[in-house]
Amino acid sequence: MDRLIYTSLTAMRGSMARQTAIANNLANAQTPGFRADMAEAQTLWLDGGGHGTRAMASEEVIGADMRAGTVTATGRDLDVAMAGDAMLVVQAVNGEEAYTRRGDLQLSSSGLLTTGDGRPVQGGQGPVTIPPADRISIDAEGRVWVVPAGGDPENPQEVDRLRLATPAGSDIVKGLDGLFRVKGGGILPDDPEARLITRSIEGSNVSATTALVEMIEASRSWDTQLKMIGDARDMDSATANLMQLPR
Repeated sequence: MDRLIYTSLTAMRGSMARQTAIANNLANAQTPGFRADMAEAQTLWLDGGGHGTRAMASEEVIGADMRAGTVTATGRDLDVAMAGDAMLVVQAVNGEEAYTRRGDLQLSSSGLLTTGDGRPVQGGQGPVTIPPADRISIDAEGRVWVVPAGGDPENPQEVDRLRLATPAGSDIVKGLDGLFRVKGGGILPDDPEARLITRSIEGSNVSATTALVEMIEASRSWDTQLKMIGDARDMDSATANLMQLPR
């Protein structure tokens, strides 16, 4: 009976991991530039005496769905969407370089340009800082233009250029903070040919309907495995009763 119980147990663990990934996807169905987590079951062979023929299934998040989300025009000057597979370079909490597709840029009270979740956007000279200005705009090449406070609207000045990197040929992984990094360390090369879709924003690539169906399937799988454990317990009790000697 132990094999049946452990089989059900590993399946339940897989259902929990799948539910976690689906719940995170649903929570970010409206997050700009979000890439859905992908969970997959893998075989883990057990080592040690007596376990050479046994394997367990482990389901965990193995990567992200890199399909593009829908690009929507917003008319907002600080909204940008990356064309192709380009990624915006940002600074993570620990100070290291990371990458994102999120383009709902904001201006902090100190003039720092950040993503909607507060990640400093990187330019040619480090984090992009905007001086007091009457107007801010970003062109398709990522150049940031400002009309200084009280300045001539017909004579904008270039402040910096957003760094855009290409993941082509590199193995990138998604972290728990939703940012992408190069697997094993390192940085992505800048892509001078990368372009932005200005005054627009790329939405999440999560389909809420599909995610809800997947969550129902994972829940049913959990219930099935729970029933199997109950059946194994009943069979074990019946076998024990048969083995009892009459008094």
